Amino acid sequence: MARYKDAVCRLCRREGEKLYLKGQRCHGPKCAVERKPYAPGRSGGDQFGSRPRKPSDYALQLREKQKCRRIYGVLEKQFRTYVRRAMRKKGVTGELLLQYLERRLDNVVYRAGMAASRAEARQLVRHRHFAINSRVVDVPSYDVRVGDLVQVRPDSRKQVPFVAALNAAGGRTMPAWLNVDWDQFQVRVEADPTRTDIDTRVNEQVIVEFYAR
Repeated sequence: MARYKDAVCRLCRREGEKLYLKGQRCHGPKCAVERKPYAPGRSGGDQFGSRPRKPSDYALQLREKQKCRRIYGVLEKQFRTYVRRAMRKKGVTGELLLQYLERRLDNVVYRAGMAASRAEARQLVRHRHFAINSRVVDVPSYDVRVGDLVQVRPDSRKQVPFVAALNAAGGRTMPAWLNVDWDQFQVRVEADPTRTDIDTRVNEQVIVEFYAR
């Protein structure tokens, strides 16, 4: 399976903002955006060379699309599939796109506070630490539906990532569409997330316009 193997901090620097791809590191002084607040490949922060140019509409759409992909850790082919599904379904296309991304199993695990980042959530899912409705699922892109119960397997609950997540649980605000029960190490999907529930800083309409060209 294809996956990004280079330094993820370069992705944040390319977008010019924190995408929070490395958990706690993004909140500390080691964050690459704090240390090098300019795009990778540019010397000393000279991002535009001698003549700054206003980006075109296409460039703005492309950057917004790339930023969204990188936040959720989705490659281009799969992201395009989500966009096409959203376009075919009745409703607001941009909001539907974000719903599909939010309902990914790795994102639900991350939103519930059971992983420090989406990358860690993907790894935990791949290592078969989670069950959905009592059935073990190891596919990070699994589409979690309303009413589904996501549980940490009993044999996994004493492992370091979950102990750390439990200790940090009190300081996190849970999304309204998820009901997290740390006594049972489980999270239930109560509803589909609405746009107001999703704090991802992207302009989804611009992304839809990019693919509608």
